[in-house]
Amino acid sequence: MGDGGMSITQVWFSFEGRIGRSTFWLKYFLPWLGLNIVAAVIDAITGVPVVALVVGLVGIWVGIAAGAKRCHDRDRTGWFQLIALIPIIGAIWLLIELGFLKGSEGENRFGPDPVVE
Repeated sequence: MGDGGMSITQVWFSFEGRIGRSTFWLKYFLPWLGLNIVAAVIDAITGVPVVALVVGLVGIWVGIAAGAKRCHDRDRTGWFQLIALIPIIGAIWLLIELGFLKGSEGENRFGPDPVVE
């Protein structure tokens, strides 16, 4: 699948290694989106934003970790994600880089190609 054999906890919490585009979408983005929807529904029903706050805080960590591994797959450091701080264009650029562009072929300085494994 392009995850180099990583479990979802490794994808979500580790900053090491590389993940492919399919893993980024299936093991990071879709579960993250689902959790945020559930948190928003719970918040709307109870009126207590604690669940949404916790999901949001964990989501920041998870997003940075998954993003770092996608950056690694593109042979960039995780610090490349700071490009998202550039208003509007930075976030669009990062989404294209992480979500749509193919990773570097073969082994790079961050590990073996996750698509080959």
